[in-house]
Amino acid sequence: MRLILLCLLFACSQASSQITVRANDKTVKLDANSLADLPRQVAVLNDHGKQVNYEGVLVHDVLVRSGVDFGTGLRGKQLSTYVVATGSDGYQVVYALADFDPSITSSAIILADRRDGKPLDDHEGPQRIVVPQDKRPARSLRLLKEIDVVQLNK
Repeated sequence: MRLILLCLLFACSQASSQITVRANDKTVKLDANSLADLPRQVAVLNDHGKQVNYEGVLVHDVLVRSGVDFGTGLRGKQLSTYVVATGSDGYQVVYALADFDPSITSSAIILADRRDGKPLDDHEGPQRIVVPQDKRPARSLRLLKEIDVVQLNK
């Protein structure tokens, strides 16, 4: 019985560290191993007056890995695409897809898994989105579990 409970706990913790990305009628599940080969970035966030260093990968690279095509830069219909990030606590944030395009902005929004050199704690992670250029961290979403890329239909 104890072994079964341990296995269930391990499976639950593994599932919670996965991020589901839905884009272009395709669903991709990503975990730390599937992102390990992406270049690492550092972002400094002003967290209620305290400077905090986060480390992770660019959300742009995560979206590309999930099948989003930025080409040589977004244009036309792509500029009416948005991204919805959802935390396991139900908190949601909407970003323009252009917020992640390095040919449009140098925002360097990251999917972080480390804070001040340590893995994110249970209150923040295992992954979170960090928007370093924002004056306050309202769009820096903790407990990330899903990313949906949506094209407006007009």
